[in-house]
Amino acid sequence: MSTETGSAAATSPADVGLKREMGFIGAVWASESSIIGSGWLFGALYAAQAAGPAAIIAWVIGGVAVVVLGLIHAEIGAMYPVAGGTARFPHFAFGAVAGTSFGFFSWLQAVTVAPIECFAVMQYGQHWWGSIYNTNTSNVTGIGFVMSVVLMVIFTALNFLGIRWLANINSGLMWWKIAIPVLTILILLFKFHGGNFGTPAGGFMPTGIKGVLSAVVGAGVVFSYLGFEQADQLAGEIKNAQKNLPRAIITAVAIGTAIYILLQVVFLGAMDPSILTLSHGWTGLVCPATGTCNPNIANITSGPFAGLAGVVGLSWLAFILRVDAIVSPFGTGLIYQTSGSRVSYGLGRNRYFPPILTKTDSRGVPWTSLILSFVGGLVFLLPFPSWHSLVGLVTGASVLMYAGAPLSLGAFRSQVPDAVRPYRLGAAAFFAPVGFIIANFIIYWSGFEVIWKLGIVMVIGYVIIAACMAFDSQRPKLDAKAWKAASWLPVYLIGMGIISWLGQYSGGAALAPVNTNTIPLWWDLVVIAVFSLVIYYWAMYTKLPREEMLALVNAQSMEHDVPPETLI
Repeated sequence: MSTETGSAAATSPADVGLKREMGFIGAVWASESSIIGSGWLFGALYAAQAAGPAAIIAWVIGGVAVVVLGLIHAEIGAMYPVAGGTARFPHFAFGAVAGTSFGFFSWLQAVTVAPIECFAVMQYGQHWWGSIYNTNTSNVTGIGFVMSVVLMVIFTALNFLGIRWLANINSGLMWWKIAIPVLTILILLFKFHGGNFGTPAGGFMPTGIKGVLSAVVGAGVVFSYLGFEQADQLAGEIKNAQKNLPRAIITAVAIGTAIYILLQVVFLGAMDPSILTLSHGWTGLVCPATGTCNPNIANITSGPFAGLAGVVGLSWLAFILRVDAIVSPFGTGLIYQTSGSRVSYGLGRNRYFPPILTKTDSRGVPWTSLILSFVGGLVFLLPFPSWHSLVGLVTGASVLMYAGAPLSLGAFRSQVPDAVRPYRLGAAAFFAPVGFIIANFIIYWSGFEVIWKLGIVMVIGYVIIAACMAFDSQRPKLDAKAWKAASWLPVYLIGMGIISWLGQYSGGAALAPVNTNTIPLWWDLVVIAVFSLVIYYWAMYTKLPREEMLALVNAQSMEHDVPPETLI
């Protein structure tokens, strides 16, 4: 369909088979359910271990980052409200060569979060069923792995009910998921110890600014904020999406940021000072690899807020929190199983994945994509058997995905300045490159170990997509214009890897290959910022011409859509 806007007709993409049955509240809760998941259960502890009381700064940095990225997603999502939007915006702006990379990052991030939430349920659930999680190895056991698979089956089965039922189920869960963190904040404020922020706990910033920046990614801070883009992923099923989608993203980001910062404050303040003395500060608040762990510390590390509530004498709150530890990750895993299928659907619309993934049933459920998301999640259950070990990899993949949004915003502003923009981000010429810099900071902070692993996964992704496209006679063009529009991409990906190798952050255990610490602290951020600006403006210079960009959008409009026989 085409909409006349100013001097030119701006074509708008549309999706086939999906049903627009999700309202504004459903869209807000879709994003919020992904934000308030296992992150709030563990993030405050991991951030405190990494940075002490200065973890508050890490949450503020992460909050600022997601606010900027959220505003960018709000504009382009409302502009092109399609399913799996993060996998499709770079395709429109830069063509198939660049689009395959960001599309695969989007899919990787979407299908790996549900397994993470399953592991979070097991970690908290071991309080009642000790055999599902091994606290000594911080891994699920054999029965825990089986139960994680069962949870994945439940997520998938509920998704087959259709988006309307799913939105209602998720909305019911969300009222609980919001109420419990807010209740926790209010109750723990009455157990506040101001001295926990000072010298007795090792000082306000025991690991320095490097520890704070490492906590932004390695401790799960950014991971906890992730999910605000779920309204973009489900945009093809949101009623009046051009109006409701940007409002939903902005509302969800505001709620999530406020809750996470306050949770960190009360976690730090409510900790029993005697435990901090025993552990020699926040960075020592861990169980030893061998020997006996202090029971109070063991309770806190196995379930931070529930354990803390028990230690300070709030057993009733500890019980509620352990129930929420099942409900909260369950809701997040459920909605990510949904978004994973919509990203697969979007990649099918791009013709990166087989077009069979765009098939929908009578309820508007892309059932083939849903099955693929289930299978993909099972793959990631195998090699990463704990919540913490998956976080770095998924965060890296997520931010690589998010890096495509600022680039797309800058390209769209130039390619289709006359397009309808229900939400228009002010000073986009400033925020688009800044958003790209922010995304690259977070990638860098995730550490070299995460980045080189992502590089291997990326190569696998290219092979998979190349194999799919090789057998598709209607695959997108990989002509000279598409290669030119992506000429910056290999320099960007390889350059980030080299800077990370020369930089300050390892991202994990001291395993080869490791970073070299060649670029000094602070100078590394200058290098990332300058490199990001070079890549950003290079991408703006080589982006697809207006006509080529509109042709890609038009190929996914209603007039040029897949034939009715693809539906069942």
